[in-house]
Amino acid sequence: MEFDVVIGLEVHCQLNTKSKIFAADHNSFGAEPNTHIGVLTLAHPGVLPRTNREVVDSAVKLGLAFGSTINRMNYFDRKNYFYPDLPKGYQVTQDSRPVCVGGSVRFVLKEGRSYREHEVKVHHIHMEEDAGKSVHTAEGTLLDYNRAGAPLLEIVSYPCISSPEEAAGYLAEIRRIVRFLGISDGNMEEGSLRADLNVSLKPKGSEVLGTKVEIKNMNSIRFLQRAAEFEIRRQAGVLQAGGQLIQETRTFIPETGETESMRVKETANDYRYFPEPDLAPVQISEEKLEALKAGIPALPYTLFHTFVSQYGLSEDNAYVLSEEKELSDYFLETIRHTPHCKPVSNWMVSYMRGDMNERSIGINDYPVRPGQLAELVNAIEDGKFSHSVGQKLMVLLAENSGNGGSQANLMALAESKGWVLNQDTSRITEWVEEVLMRNKSKVEEFKKGKKGLLGMFVGEVMKLSGGSADPKEVNKVIMEKLK
Repeated sequence: MEFDVVIGLEVHCQLNTKSKIFAADHNSFGAEPNTHIGVLTLAHPGVLPRTNREVVDSAVKLGLAFGSTINRMNYFDRKNYFYPDLPKGYQVTQDSRPVCVGGSVRFVLKEGRSYREHEVKVHHIHMEEDAGKSVHTAEGTLLDYNRAGAPLLEIVSYPCISSPEEAAGYLAEIRRIVRFLGISDGNMEEGSLRADLNVSLKPKGSEVLGTKVEIKNMNSIRFLQRAAEFEIRRQAGVLQAGGQLIQETRTFIPETGETESMRVKETANDYRYFPEPDLAPVQISEEKLEALKAGIPALPYTLFHTFVSQYGLSEDNAYVLSEEKELSDYFLETIRHTPHCKPVSNWMVSYMRGDMNERSIGINDYPVRPGQLAELVNAIEDGKFSHSVGQKLMVLLAENSGNGGSQANLMALAESKGWVLNQDTSRITEWVEEVLMRNKSKVEEFKKGKKGLLGMFVGEVMKLSGGSADPKEVNKVIMEKLK
């Protein structure tokens, strides 16, 4: 029996606003337990919440990035359930009228040697508050309320994802987008981005969806893909054996790569939603909407296609440079000063990325700035020095920048080291003639058809010149002499 895989994701994105969604308590990760709390977070009697405007702005930005319809008038609801790390005993969220409806996330995934287009349709985005954190110890369960009331956006997809790889790619693209927008750091290891994974199987070609199973709180893209792969195998095994699946909530165990049952899934009726009486409706003006729309940057999917179609980059380089806004900004700034887009991308992806990893720094802290990289690429493309000399100059530029000379003169550095290529044809001819005179037997072998010796001749001339001869001119002169 064959099955179609149906996957949907509920992605929780914690925003990087300074304060919480309904309280002035500080919103950040890593503080001592129960230090970012106040009377609102702890649900003292008589306190009234107030909506953080920046949370609303962030939600609208994300909706605009997805092409969603923005509900200009929306409101909050109470979702009633008791968790020990939820002080109020209910969660303030959005149910019947969320801030954003519809839209989609478009992205590319590498499949084989090329990249394939994907699109996941979004049902809605709603704003809500996070719960606190339960810490289970040998002495008992401890509660940390620092995270209680932290602002969340929940992004609910349609059940339209057809493979674990596509699910992982969709989550990775959301992480890239929220970082490009500057609304979240997207650090999954810190819980800033989490996903609930919904998996079901249906007979191949059937229109009727199978029983949905939810795997909660996936905090790693790799774990999400592994959980989906296991759950597909598990469900297929049950169905092929003639069994029935139950709608339940499960958890993923990274050590075993398996999912385990937690509880039977609640229904919406169990939550007893009703409009939140302590918060006014959220109204978004046309002026605010237009201002936020004007601030949306070019996003990864668009940049990928721009880099390939407009600037002629390889798909691999385009994908790397569109993964982080800082990288794409650096690239775009560099090509303002040079027409050589492909060489710039090669330098950034092949050399600079490895150098940044060794230094444990990001592109914004990289000592060679866009104007300097453009000058270096222009000089190489103009034949003033070789690619290997360019790497040496990158090291010198970095050292010079570290000593306070951030605008080091590239050509002055190259000339001081004797690295500027000699394009004097008469001088190169002298070097070539000397090398050919020393290697008369090899010259005869070349003339008899052993053309691979050309590289040896070029290498010997480069040694003789101390690396200063222009390799292109060397090749040209050698071929003329060996006719």
